[in-house]
Amino acid sequence: MSLPPCDSRRRQLIGAAAATFFLSVSRIGFASSSQIVAVRVWPSSTYTRVTIEASEAIRYKHFSLAEPNRLVIDLEGVQLTGILQDINKQIQGADPFIQTARAGQFNSNTVRLVLDLRNEVKPQIFSLQPIGEYRHRLVVDLYPASGQQDDPLLALLQDYNKGQLNEQAPLGSKGRADKNRIITVVIDPGHGGEDPGAVGPSGVYEKDVVLRISRQLKKLIDGEKNMKAHLTRDEDVFIPLGVRVAKARKLGADLFISIHADAVANRSANGSSVFALSENGATSSVARLLAKSQNDADLIGGVKISGKDRYLAHTLFDLTQTATINDSLKLGKSVLGKMGNLNRLHKPQVEQAGFAVLKAPDIPSILVETAFISNYEEERKLVSPAFQQQMAEAIMSGVRQYFAQGAVLARI
Repeated sequence: MSLPPCDSRRRQLIGAAAATFFLSVSRIGFASSSQIVAVRVWPSSTYTRVTIEASEAIRYKHFSLAEPNRLVIDLEGVQLTGILQDINKQIQGADPFIQTARAGQFNSNTVRLVLDLRNEVKPQIFSLQPIGEYRHRLVVDLYPASGQQDDPLLALLQDYNKGQLNEQAPLGSKGRADKNRIITVVIDPGHGGEDPGAVGPSGVYEKDVVLRISRQLKKLIDGEKNMKAHLTRDEDVFIPLGVRVAKARKLGADLFISIHADAVANRSANGSSVFALSENGATSSVARLLAKSQNDADLIGGVKISGKDRYLAHTLFDLTQTATINDSLKLGKSVLGKMGNLNRLHKPQVEQAGFAVLKAPDIPSILVETAFISNYEEERKLVSPAFQQQMAEAIMSGVRQYFAQGAVLARI
C-alpha cells in the first residue's frame, strides 16, 4: 500500500516527532544504559562480597526484607543481560550469607537484583572508580547482623567500616625473648578476593600461591614449642591493608611476615627478595614501584572508607618506629640469607620502601617476595608443592636464626 505524497512542511513535522520519540527513548535508558561487563561473588566465613562491574557508574537503591531475609538492589540505567541472569550460578552452596540470587527487568530502565539470604545481614554498598583493568564497580559487602565475638577479623572489619580502626591497642614495650614466652607470629598472605595480585604467564594468581606457602609456614611455626602463628586471611577473601596491620597488633604479634610473589614486565627477571619499611624513602626505584603497587591493593580490592588511621600515616612514630625498623632489617637479613640457599636472590640485601602493610610501629615486619610469578620458570616453581614447602622452611629457618641471635619481643 502506497502513501500519498507529503509536502516539505509535513516532512519537517514528522522528522521532529521522530527526533522527540528517540530522545525520549534515550532518556528512559534504551540508548544510554550502563553496560554490565561482569558479576563476581566472593564468599568467606567473615563476609561475602558481590561486585558488579559496568561500563559506567551504576546508580542504585536498596532495601531489606524479612521473613524470609532478602536484600533487594535496584540497578538504575541498566538493561537485563545474560551476565545478570546467570548470577545464581556463582552462588556456592557453602556461602554462609547468600542462599540464592536472581535478577529481572523491573521496569524499562531498572534491573532488580534480589539476594535471598540465609540470615539477617548488615549490607555495606558502595561504588569504586576504575583502576587498573577494572572499570566502574558496585560493591555489595554482606556482614552478619550480630557480630561474632570470637572473630577478631570481623570485629576489625566492622571498626574499619565505621572509621574506628585507629582505636586499637597502644604501643607495647619490648624485652628479650625467654623460653617461657610464647612468640606470636602473624603471617600475611598478600592480596585475596577481588584483588588477585600478580598473574603469571600461565594464568596463576599470586593470591593463591602465597596462601599455600603461608599455610605451610604456619604449620612449621605451630610445630615449635614456644611459637604460635596466625594468618591474616585463610580464605580467598579481600582484607584491607590497615585491617591486616590492626589484626597483628590486636593479637599482640611479635613478628609480621607478609608473603608475596613479584611481577614485572620483563619476563626474564627472577629471584627472591625481602623488604622492610623505610623512614626516608625507597632504597631503589624498583622498591619504590613495588611499594606503590602493593599499596594500591586497597584500591584494587575495594574499600569503602578512604579515611586515614594513625598506624598507616606517613608520619612515623620516631623512636619506636626506628627501633622496629632496625629489628625488621635484622629479621629480613636472616630470612634473605636462608632463601638464598633455595633460590637465586634478586638483590643481595634487604631493600626498603614505604609499604603500608609494614607500618605497625612496634612489630618487626618484613615483606617477602618469594619469586617472580611473571617469570615462566619461577611460576612453575611457585605452583609446585615441593617448592612451596621449601620456601616456607627457608623463611622458618630465618625466623629461628633471628631469635637465636638475641632478638627482642614486641611485648613483654
